[in-house]
Amino acid sequence: LSADVINFSAKGSSVSKGESLKDTALTLQAMGADAVVIRHQASGAPHTLATAGWTDCAVVNAGDGTHQHPTQALLDAYTLRRHLVGAGGTQDVTGRDLAGQHVAIVGDVLHSRVARSNVQLLHTLGARVTLVAPPTLVPVGVQTWPCAVSYHLDEVLAQGPDAVMMLRVQRERMSSAGGGFFPSALEYTRGYGLDARRLAGLPDHAIVMHPGPMNRGLEISADAADSPRSVVVEQVANGVAVRMAVLYLLLSGTGPATSAGDEVVDESGTPEKVGTGA
Repeated sequence: LSADVINFSAKGSSVSKGESLKDTALTLQAMGADAVVIRHQASGAPHTLATAGWTDCAVVNAGDGTHQHPTQALLDAYTLRRHLVGAGGTQDVTGRDLAGQHVAIVGDVLHSRVARSNVQLLHTLGARVTLVAPPTLVPVGVQTWPCAVSYHLDEVLAQGPDAVMMLRVQRERMSSAGGGFFPSALEYTRGYGLDARRLAGLPDHAIVMHPGPMNRGLEISADAADSPRSVVVEQVANGVAVRMAVLYLLLSGTGPATSAGDEVVDESGTPEKVGTGA
């Protein structure tokens, strides 16, 4: 896109010396930044940056804690469209929706910002979403999400989902919380891992997805990760194009339906400005 880029992380920057999010934002504003792509350990940090009035930059949420990861959901939806709808898929339809598609999202839903964003976007596009996880890895309040919830992977796979999205088991977050989310890695794999046997039972057109990085041998076997059904590497490639499009639409101020500054309503019912929200 020919933009000038400033890269910095908390480690080695003024943030590691105690600089607040506000002061970081004011510094970027003073440097003349037009957009900020932020990944932050604190849920809600991008929203705060976008709405606090510290900067007039466009803000892109690249993942905030266990809250949301919007651009991952966008690239996942794009990947699903390419494989399941239209010329290369099971339906002869046009448009941008995923109506009629069944997506199973399997694994560590509790700690997954990817799952949260995907449930919202895929539901908006008309897909039927089923979350599959052990009871200990299902968030409180999940009954308010626009999806079904199951604790039994084989029962969901027997329904013939069009796509199975495996989630990484986030052991680093589990360790910080004291562990105890499942008895052992072996027990987790037996109950919720995608292996060659489960893969063989999927419909012929079904695809396997994973936001990465993968824990091979835990939530997904090498057979499943490297199978012709796997679109994991394609997801990465699609992410480049999708994120380029996000930046282009925000910085150019143009879009197919809305432009920067237009009001939309997020999943909590709170109005936000397009191009400034997380």
